[in-house]
Amino acid sequence: MNSALKGMPLAAVIVLVMSGCARDGFYHDRNLDYDEAEESAPLELPDGRNTQRYRDAMPVPEVGDARPAENGVVEAPLPQALSPGRSRERGYVERRAIGDERWLVVGAEPATVWPELERFVRSRGLTVTASDSRRGILETEQARLSVRPALRSGDSEIRCEQGGTTQAACLTALERHFEALSLSSSASSLAVQRPDAQDRARFEQRGDNWQVVLPFEADRVWAELSHQLELAFAVEDRRELLERDPASRSFLVRYLTLSERQRGLLQSLATLNLGESTQQVRLVLEARGPEQTVLKAEPAGEEALSADDERELLERVAGLLR
Repeated sequence: MNSALKGMPLAAVIVLVMSGCARDGFYHDRNLDYDEAEESAPLELPDGRNTQRYRDAMPVPEVGDARPAENGVVEAPLPQALSPGRSRERGYVERRAIGDERWLVVGAEPATVWPELERFVRSRGLTVTASDSRRGILETEQARLSVRPALRSGDSEIRCEQGGTTQAACLTALERHFEALSLSSSASSLAVQRPDAQDRARFEQRGDNWQVVLPFEADRVWAELSHQLELAFAVEDRRELLERDPASRSFLVRYLTLSERQRGLLQSLATLNLGESTQQVRLVLEARGPEQTVLKAEPAGEEALSADDERELLERVAGLLR
């Protein structure tokens, strides 16, 4: 090695060597390309095109509603997570369940779902005894159909019940009906249900601990979070869903905390060896009322969670519900 490099930290050597391999060397520095890039005219598609065939190829996370200022400080809103569930096309239909209760989650606004619910009732020849578009309820002689905003923005929950009991055959028929549709319209009186101005996740600090307050009933939160964690917490040695218990409304996860990721990065620069280790954490949901649930993160072992690690994990989990 060049004598001038002796005694220098490994990280500094790497930076020095790599800096000589940029634009005209082994590694092309794309930062310069972005800096020199020029804006081109937008692509124009034919007026007679079929708009149903076009979708976002690379979706960008949406920013949730701004949180109110506390003590003069405005907290930046969290972006919506691009989990496998969020990246699918709008109009998808999925089932949710807790205990004996079953319902559908449709990737469309209640404003779009409502007229299709009316069309479903007419196509089945059901006799409507009461209809309330503002509340999203269709009463028939056979069952009570309802639609309301789901926990995740832009989605809807659909139920078919009789006397508070899920009607399995009706739910299956609804599932097939919505799977066959391309839900794209957006005009309906049911749009007033959309809680656009509602802060869906409010963070509270109690001493050294953080918790998230969600404006939804606890069983609904558990069912949706169960589905989203199964999709998003499936990365070995990073984040994994180990157990879920509907009775206690809790989840056991294995997670690589923020402090451990930072420590592993610094250690790898010095030794070229990643020494990261995950930690088991229990995510617990507690009902604070009929329409409010508290989400907490508790260490499942002897190792405690720092306030920063607890907050970062809760932000990631709460982001799955946006």
